Amino acid sequence: CLDGSLPGYHLHRGYGSGANSWLIQLEGGGWCDTIRNCVYRKKTRRGSSTYMERQIPFTGILSNKAAENPDFFNWNRVKIRYCDGASFSGDSQNQAAQLYFRGQRIWSAAMEELMSKGMRYANQALLSGCSAGGVASILHCDEFRNLFSGYTRVKCLSDGGMFLDAMDVSGRRTLRRMFRGVVNLQGVRKNLPGSCTNRLNPTLCFFPQHLIGTVKTPLFLVNAAYDTWQVLASLAPPSADPRGYWSRCRKNHAYCTAPQINFLQDFRYQMLRALTSFSRSSKDGLFINSCFSHCQTERQDTWFAPVSPHIRNKGIAESVGNWYFNRGGAKAIDCPYPCDNTCHNLVFR
Repeated sequence: CLDGSLPGYHLHRGYGSGANSWLIQLEGGGWCDTIRNCVYRKKTRRGSSTYMERQIPFTGILSNKAAENPDFFNWNRVKIRYCDGASFSGDSQNQAAQLYFRGQRIWSAAMEELMSKGMRYANQALLSGCSAGGVASILHCDEFRNLFSGYTRVKCLSDGGMFLDAMDVSGRRTLRRMFRGVVNLQGVRKNLPGSCTNRLNPTLCFFPQHLIGTVKTPLFLVNAAYDTWQVLASLAPPSADPRGYWSRCRKNHAYCTAPQINFLQDFRYQMLRALTSFSRSSKDGLFINSCFSHCQTERQDTWFAPVSPHIRNKGIAESVGNWYFNRGGAKAIDCPYPCDNTCHNLVFR
């Protein structure tokens, strides 16, 4: 991890028909793009296993109850903890600040460990991740596929990971600046796909919109069209809004003015445009709902519950399951806000 402590994971063994099926979940939790940020982070569970809980609840796609997770409940389910600050993709260090940027090595060591624990015998495997872990599941998708024989069904799922290289409310690119810091500080470039870096700047190759077209393994994207993390941290962060014009809207969409909603509608349009060719692919799937939320596969109320978000009468768990098991209907894009009354919209105080 960032502080030099050993990384970790949580494992819940599968049974019955799922004994040889494996679901790997890469934990999310933002990034650190400066020495100062990373030094702060290494004193938390996001940068050190010293601060990690020994046990965590497995809910949503990790639940072991058929009533909560009909397709994956009896699989071997693994949560790999996130403590490197670069979506499991850095490989560098800073001696002066005693920082270890070892994301790529953590990924490799975790895979080696899980293969030795029985994953090598998998007949089915799904690599998933949410937020920064959703970026990681895209970055490592083909590497994951290459661990297995051609007889294993291997697919990848990214939840809340479709971070866009979009302009913020001040006309600058806050997220691009942050990603540039992550890529440069943590030595990420060498671990980005050459199919992207040979035509684009490495910073742009950390954005999923430039990666999804290069992934050969089947990939499913679950994303809110008005992703709350992106609204808060990259579209209308306080640094881009010194007068606080966006302060109420970014915390609760009910307070957004008509011009602010128009700005957010344009963001949704940019996301759909970035997904145009991806949405035509027969092997890939997506569920883009018009909600103000972030990460919908890990929470029980959004993954699979009587009142979960739906698009055309299908929820997220059913859509992902239909795609994974080739049961049909793997593409769903919602109409624009405010047409969806099944959303679980996040509101911040």
